[in-house]
Amino acid sequence: MTAIRGAAAAVTGAASGIGRALALELSARGCDLALADRDEAGLQTLAAEIAKAGLQKVSVHRVDVSEPGQIEEFAQAATSAHPGLNIVVNNAGVALFGQFNEIDHSQMDWLMNINFWGVVHATRAFLPHLARQREAHIVNLSSIFGIIAPPGQTAYAAAKFAVRGFSESLRHELQMAKSPVKLSVVHPGGVATNIVRNSRTGVGMTDNARRAQSIERFDAVAKTTPAAAAQRIIKGIENNQPRILIGNDARFMDLLQRFRPGTYWAVLARRIEKMANAGKT
Repeated sequence: MTAIRGAAAAVTGAASGIGRALALELSARGCDLALADRDEAGLQTLAAEIAKAGLQKVSVHRVDVSEPGQIEEFAQAATSAHPGLNIVVNNAGVALFGQFNEIDHSQMDWLMNINFWGVVHATRAFLPHLARQREAHIVNLSSIFGIIAPPGQTAYAAAKFAVRGFSESLRHELQMAKSPVKLSVVHPGGVATNIVRNSRTGVGMTDNARRAQSIERFDAVAKTTPAAAAQRIIKGIENNQPRILIGNDARFMDLLQRFRPGTYWAVLARRIEKMANAGKT
C-alpha cells in the first residue's frame, strides 16, 4: 500500500470538484501537493486555504492537460518541487452534451484530448519518476460512464471507457514487471460537482430545454459529495484497490451491467426518470 502521510501527490483538475476535495483531504492527512489546473485563481484560493489549515508544502501549476508539452513541464516542475512525489491523480475532465449527430469531430477531439489523452500523457510523463520510488500510486479517473454508456454521451463514454481500458492494461503490465507503482481506476457515479452545468453543447444542438432538463436530472440524482468521493479515493489508494466505485448508484449500475450487459439501459432509463420526478416533489 501507499501511505498518505509523508507522501506527495500531483493532482490535475485540482481547482474544483473532486480534485479540490481530494487536495484538501490529502493535505489534511499529511500529504504534500503539486496542484494543476487551467484555473489559476482557483488554484491560488485552494493553496491559501490549505496553508491556513496546516504546514503541508503546496505548489501550484497552470496546466492545460490537452497540451502534452504543458503536461511534461508540469511533471518536471512537480517532481523538482517535490522530489519524493509518489502519487499522481489524473482527475481533470470535461463534459460534452449532445447526441452523436449533434457533435462535430473537433468537439470530440477536444473532449478526448482532455479526458483520455490527458491521462495517457500525464501517466507517461510521471511514470519514470514514480518507478524510482519505494512505493507509488497512479489514480486515473474514469466514470460510471466507463462501465455503462447512456445515449447522449458518445464522446464522454468513449473517453471514459478508453481510460478504463488503458488503466487496466497498464496495471497488468506494472504487476508483471513487479513495479513499485500501483494503479487504481475510479468510477464515480453522480457526484455533486459543476461538470454537467459547465459542459459544452454540441454544435448541432438547438434544444436548450433538453440541456436544462439534463442539468436538472443530474442535480436530482447526484447524491455523493466531492468530499465523500475524495475519502473513497484515498481509501482505495491505501488499500491498493484496482477499481474504485464511488456511490451507491455506481455500485448498482456496475452490477446491473454485469447481469444485463446488452439491455441495462431500459432499466436505468426508468429508474432515472423516477428519481428525477421524485426530486421535483
